[in-house]
Amino acid sequence: MKCSLIIPVLNESDEINFLIEHLYAQEYDNNYEIIVVDGDPKGETIRAIQRKEVVSLISPAGRARQMNRGAAIAKGDILVFLHADTRLPLDAFFQINQALKEGQYVSGAFDLCIRSDRLIFKMIAYIASLRSRLTRLPYGDQTIFIRKDYFNKIGGYRDVPLMEDVELMRCIKERGDNICILSDCVSTSPRRWEKEGIVYCTIRNWIILSLYFGGVSPDRLAGFYRKL
Repeated sequence: MKCSLIIPVLNESDEINFLIEHLYAQEYDNNYEIIVVDGDPKGETIRAIQRKEVVSLISPAGRARQMNRGAAIAKGDILVFLHADTRLPLDAFFQINQALKEGQYVSGAFDLCIRSDRLIFKMIAYIASLRSRLTRLPYGDQTIFIRKDYFNKIGGYRDVPLMEDVELMRCIKERGDNICILSDCVSTSPRRWEKEGIVYCTIRNWIILSLYFGGVSPDRLAGFYRKL
């Protein structure tokens, strides 16, 4: 099955070409495409892209909107939603195909690693992976993949400013369909924790998640997120 990599970006000019070269180094015989969706109306990130074969477009800002926009033009059988600071295992596309080809699963994600030797980041990644295995509600930084026909059937990502990844996974679970968590890790950058502060960022995320599962809407959560 063909994979479509959909990468929502905003101000990622310094990172995007490293990611694209990483993706073209994947060990995979089948065809795949890379779609970069820029939330900047000036298209600063897509103007920095060096590979002409990459599909690029501008979308209204908002990760859900950008990913839905990319999915709408994707030609692949499987949609893979990838953050700009995340790196895949070299056989990621093969693993994704194996997970979805039998029909037992409609969607999935990987376990999480953080590219740092610091013990605190290893603990954060371990807890995140354990949480997603227990709840079957992976986050977007774990690289969510899904059959395109199924994605279209359920209406894609909800147009919400926050928690769009968990909303999608909850929708799948409520329909009684299965989500696969692959044991290999994708690795994400520690830049967000390092910029905002590890303790602050972690506690804020726990508060937001607790409020979300307590029934607070993503729109209200976005307001709390900006104030915390």
